[in-house]
Amino acid sequence: MSFQSAAARRGQVSPSALIPLKYPQSVAIYNSYADAQSAVDYLADEGFPVENLVIVGTDLKSVERVLGRRTWGTVIGGGAVSGIGTGLFIGVIMLLLFQGQSIVSIMLTALLIGMAMGVLAAAMAHAATRGHRDFNSVQATVATRYEVLGEHKVIEQSRSLLARRESRGGTQWGPAQYIDQQHRPQQGSGEPPVGG
Repeated sequence: MSFQSAAARRGQVSPSALIPLKYPQSVAIYNSYADAQSAVDYLADEGFPVENLVIVGTDLKSVERVLGRRTWGTVIGGGAVSGIGTGLFIGVIMLLLFQGQSIVSIMLTALLIGMAMGVLAAAMAHAATRGHRDFNSVQATVATRYEVLGEHKVIEQSRSLLARRESRGGTQWGPAQYIDQQHRPQQGSGEPPVGG
């Protein structure tokens, strides 16, 4: 792990510092990460200096997948399951402290303690919501488009290589949109990017 990425996780580096290109310009925009990755892979196969490229996810959306209704039964069950790990940890500590005792009884006691702690924590957290969030869900931030950026000195070469690949026809990749930094469409304008 580089120092830069560790510092970025602590919020000490701006997002623009994570893109190591001095003058990045858009090479192409794809509708999926797999298409963008395939384009970069193709450029690598053609001997293109891919260290001058970056794949950036754009048009981010927050997606929350609702898994089901949260009831006291699901809260208690989930708390008990989450407490198993805590119980195992307590059991290991108890085994070190109470040597000579029955391993089975120590581990069962520790598991019961851990599960009780998990149920108590889950019940307190659910009670604190006061019924305002009676469902379980998972959240993720996803990109809807992927832009390949390149150093300004290699833009024309990368675009011409990708155009040659797409002109051969029958490729497995989705269509790329080539855009000029000066003619980037406004968000929500509905106009397609100007070809570059």
